[in-house]
Amino acid sequence: LKLRTSASSCVSFLPPHDEKLMMADMMGGSSDDEESIVEEPEAEMAIGWPTDVRHVAHVTFDRFHGFRGVPEELQPEVDGIGKAPSASKTVFGVSTESMQCSYDARGNSIPTILLQMQRRLYDQGGLDVEGIFRITAEDSQEHYVRDQLNAGVVPQGIDVHCLSGLIKAWFRELPGGLLDSLPADEVMRCQSEDDCARLAARWLPPPKAALLDWAVNLMADVAEHERANKMSTRNVAMVFAPNMTQAVDPMTALKYAVQVMNFLNMLIERTIKQRAAAST
Repeated sequence: LKLRTSASSCVSFLPPHDEKLMMADMMGGSSDDEESIVEEPEAEMAIGWPTDVRHVAHVTFDRFHGFRGVPEELQPEVDGIGKAPSASKTVFGVSTESMQCSYDARGNSIPTILLQMQRRLYDQGGLDVEGIFRITAEDSQEHYVRDQLNAGVVPQGIDVHCLSGLIKAWFRELPGGLLDSLPADEVMRCQSEDDCARLAARWLPPPKAALLDWAVNLMADVAEHERANKMSTRNVAMVFAPNMTQAVDPMTALKYAVQVMNFLNMLIERTIKQRAAAST
C-alpha cells in the first residue's frame, strides 16, 4: 500500500483516515472511527394448524357423469363442470379411470373426448383424405385444439390431420402405454391373427382391452378407404405402432415398434375379415 522511493521516503496512496483503519486492522485492533455493523437475526415464520375446518361437501368424479356433488356456491363460472372430460386439467397423459367415458357401438367404455374426435373426423370426411394419420398438422393449430379438448370442446373446422394427430398423441401420452403390459417376447412370437387376439385377451386389463378394440376398429375404418386415402392396413399399423408403447431406450423402442406394427396389422386384417363375413 506504500511505495518506497530511492530517497527512502514513503508515498501513500490512501487517505489518512483509510490508512488509519487499514493499520488498525493489520494489527488486530480497532479504530474509533471504524463503524460497526450489526447483523439482525432473521425472523422465523411460524405456521399454525387450521383452527376452523368444516366438511362442506363430498365431491367425486364419475367416469360416466363427471364431477358429482359439487355445491352450487363452488361452481366455477365455466358451465358444465358436471360433464368435465377429465378429473385432471388435461385429457392427455391421463388414465381412462380418471376420464369421462361413454360406450361405443361395440359396448367398449371409451373416453368421451376420443369418441367426439372420431365422430368429427368422420363427419369432415377424414377417412377419404390422402395420408390421414400419416401427415402432421401445424403445431400452432394443435396447441389451440389441445386447449379446447382439455375443456371438453372439439372445435369446428379443424384440419383433419390435426384431429388424427391428436388421436395418436392421446395414445402416445397414455400412462403405461396401451400395449406395454403385453410380454414383448410373446408379441414377437405371434404368427397369426388369432395368436394376436388371444395374447391381447390374456394380458390386457379390461380398460386397455376396450381401448385396443376401439383403436383397431378405427384403423380398420381407415384401411377400408385405402383407395382414397392411400393408407393400407400396414401403413395404418406403421403410423400407430410407435404411439402404443413407451419404451425408454430408443433402439429398443425402434425394434419393438416393428413387432407392434406386425401385431396391429394382423389385428386390423382380422377385423376387416370379420366385417366381411358378417355382411354376407
